Amino acid sequence: MAQPIPEELTDLLTSNILGHVTALRPDGTMAAYLMWVDYDGEHILTSSMVGSRKATNWQHNPHVTLSVVDRSDDWRYLIIRGRVVGTRPDEGLAFIDRMSMRYTGGPYRFRETPREIFVIEPDSVRASRGRR
Repeated sequence: MAQPIPEELTDLLTSNILGHVTALRPDGTMAAYLMWVDYDGEHILTSSMVGSRKATNWQHNPHVTLSVVDRSDDWRYLIIRGRVVGTRPDEGLAFIDRMSMRYTGGPYRFRETPREIFVIEPDSVRASRGRR
């Protein structure tokens, strides 16, 4: 069963804070990626080019750890463990364009490669509301 994200911390997933996202490689070592992230009220969403290493890693083992930290208060953060429970095509690059507007202020520049969206279900959420 998905664990909810505390409402007062969802802005960490819906602003322009980069997520630190991990995947387990087939050899058992961890890979960490800086990624644009979003939250739909139930799942964390992120994306990559179709056929990326992270996609291959998550097909092999869907477990994910993701962290985000508030830039103005290092003690306000989320650490989420979960699983990639689905992927879907990024039709017309609509998702990555929305993320690019949030993170860079403009549409996504690299339009020649198809992308896919990863749907992550949180299994465990460690949250800190900060020191302020």
